[in-house]
Amino acid sequence: MTVGIVVVSHSRALADAAVALAGEMLHGGGGPIAVAAGADDGGFGTDAVAISEALTSADQGEGVVVLMDLGSAVLSAELALELVDDDVRERAVLCPAPLVEGLVVAAVSAAGGASTAEVAAEASDALLAKSGHLGSGSAEPAPEPSAAGDEETGTLTVGIPHGLHARPGAALVQALRGLDADVRLRNATLDGPEVSGASLSRVATLGALQGHEIAVRARGADAAEALRRLRALAADDFGESAEPVVAPAPVTTGRPVPASPGIGIGPARATGAAGVSVPAPVPGDQGARLEDARAGVRNHLRAVRDRAAREIGGAEAAIFDAQLLLLDDPEVLADVAARTDAGADAARAWADALDEVAGRMAAAVDEYLRARAADVRDVRDQVLRALGGVSASDGAGDGVLVADELTPAEAAVLDPDRTPAVVLAGSSPTAHAAILLRARGVPAVVGVGAALATRAREAALLAVDGATGEVVVDPDPSTLADFRARADALAGHRAEAARRAHEPAVTRDGTTVLVGVNVGAPADAVAGADLAGLVRTEFGFLDRREAPSVDEQEAAYRAIAEAMGGRRITLRTLDVGGDKPLDYLPMAAEANPFLGVRGIRLALARPVLLADQLRAIVRVAHDHPVDVMFPMVAALDELVAARRALDDAVAAVGRGRPDGLRVGIMVEVPAAALKAAAFAPLVDFFSIGTNDLTQYALAAERGNDQLAGLADALDPGVLALIAATVEGAGDDVLVAVCGEVAGDEQAVALLVGLGVRELSVAPAAVGVVKQAVRDVDRARARDLAAAARRCPDAAAVRELLRAGGRS
Repeated sequence: MTVGIVVVSHSRALADAAVALAGEMLHGGGGPIAVAAGADDGGFGTDAVAISEALTSADQGEGVVVLMDLGSAVLSAELALELVDDDVRERAVLCPAPLVEGLVVAAVSAAGGASTAEVAAEASDALLAKSGHLGSGSAEPAPEPSAAGDEETGTLTVGIPHGLHARPGAALVQALRGLDADVRLRNATLDGPEVSGASLSRVATLGALQGHEIAVRARGADAAEALRRLRALAADDFGESAEPVVAPAPVTTGRPVPASPGIGIGPARATGAAGVSVPAPVPGDQGARLEDARAGVRNHLRAVRDRAAREIGGAEAAIFDAQLLLLDDPEVLADVAARTDAGADAARAWADALDEVAGRMAAAVDEYLRARAADVRDVRDQVLRALGGVSASDGAGDGVLVADELTPAEAAVLDPDRTPAVVLAGSSPTAHAAILLRARGVPAVVGVGAALATRAREAALLAVDGATGEVVVDPDPSTLADFRARADALAGHRAEAARRAHEPAVTRDGTTVLVGVNVGAPADAVAGADLAGLVRTEFGFLDRREAPSVDEQEAAYRAIAEAMGGRRITLRTLDVGGDKPLDYLPMAAEANPFLGVRGIRLALARPVLLADQLRAIVRVAHDHPVDVMFPMVAALDELVAARRALDDAVAAVGRGRPDGLRVGIMVEVPAAALKAAAFAPLVDFFSIGTNDLTQYALAAERGNDQLAGLADALDPGVLALIAATVEGAGDDVLVAVCGEVAGDEQAVALLVGLGVRELSVAPAAVGVVKQAVRDVDRARARDLAAAARRCPDAAAVRELLRAGGRS
């Protein structure tokens, strides 16, 4: 169903012609359009009864937008509202838009599934393009910059494929934050109106696509600096890839791949968040109510962003920065304040203001920008929930989520209590969304293919095993009982694992395997972990305008060391650059950032940055056992240079080399695995980052959902690289795995059989991985590893593991 439209005109001929013109834009599609026009005798006039009948006819339950031509038509329409049922009246919107232009855009907007508010907003803005083109101003003129100082002007060219959408738009707004300058932007290519550069919602309405020229006008003491920053940002393609993107059709294997362990049983639930109701008015200070609600949402978004940054990297957390900017958007807040000052309740004012922003985005020419309207609605709904609103599906929205794919933002906010499992047609176990699902404890199976996903969506009940990859549609009573028994057994297993988490992980034949935790903050230092096997130090470099000082870094690392209570911590040096840029480290655009200047390459190119970090690490190492680990090492001279920088840091601190300081490298590049023997004399340990090692070995970018099921760390080729690392390490160099496969209980015996002696996992997996180690017999594990390496692909390896190692 779509929003209906009623055309009220004094002239039947005019109304029919306008409807015909709108129909030309719809190519035969569209929703209901009813006409109430002219007098019964064929003359001019309007009739309230006829309008009321048209309202009832056009209303399919989604609401009606009424467009009127002249003043008395408005009066007739208002009278008609008194003649219809209450439910129709509540869903109807009288729109002040121009009849012809408003009808054309309203019809197109309604056909696209927009809400009544969005359709009305589209219609109301219908004259902006015409007025801008004719130079006669706009319905919403941009105010003149008021900041004192000289005026600076210039132009930018948008080079990124999807244009100035949410993330680069957020980067633009952030670049101007803190400057004493009023910046106005205009799409010169479209000859559009000026908008404020301080408002993400207004920047989004520029409709700036690839190749469009943006005119900049800045006034104030920092006007020149504002222009400089914007030019630098545009030259760097706003941190996005400038290459044209042609999205291929999704490639799904149709071969379910386990992505997050656990059993999930429940009704199928399709993607798409339900709308949130606008709560009833509440007396009191509306500004204070809204501020409290926004503060709660702001804290939530920051927590989700920080968790995503720790678990999947800073670049992927950028979507939350865009939402935070929208939450504090000055023009949005000014609009809301104007509404509350006029007597509106805070919830209604917020909902209407955000609906207008979403409507403008939904009306954009660019499809990618139109999709960002969903991000605006998400912020709208989060604040409404904080104000007391209820989701339309609350109480009925629980179930197994079935989707084609899932973004990190969507995965990060899933409620495990309401989502027993996730089933995706595409994706892979090392995709960012899958990593977050594991961190959230939500069972997931990915790469199931379009056919199974379609069947799953139509199921009354789904049973999912995230450890084996099983997805059963409408299970029979026997199968359902089996899944429930497995779920009970799993719950008991996890309870026992949690009880014994503090005990060492020793195989049946007496070999100790260290089980560490991957850490991004002191809160991740869980009890039971033998060490912090991976501390992602980049968390301290995010959300800043400059790199942290030595003292700041020392304090952050010391807090983690103290939280670990004397257990060893492994500090990976800054792993950014290329695909994970920082705002204050401008870099030239790279055709393939995954193979570019990142990790140790960036650190060696920025020696001051590396020196500061190593000095902070050395200070902490004098008081706590510390491993320093260099990422993305591919060549021996990189390691030699990194060790020389570490020696310099030791000398700079001036207390001699700390007794407990050890040195290691991440094995992420296949060449490093194959050259492990050359690196071994210079390191105390190797830590295999299977996420990156897998994507480089299989030429399958782990975040690319088009390559579902291919980027699997259990591919025999990846296993051969792990084995090569162990062989090159010899007896004196410990080999660890800190990639996602380390937390796969079924893979533990295989990794131990390959010779791995340390596993570093997400906080929630420490206990169960230790328990899995205790079940390992090394002789059988070695046989299992040999059999796995003979398998043709990852699917065969997983089948081997499910069969208990029988080949």
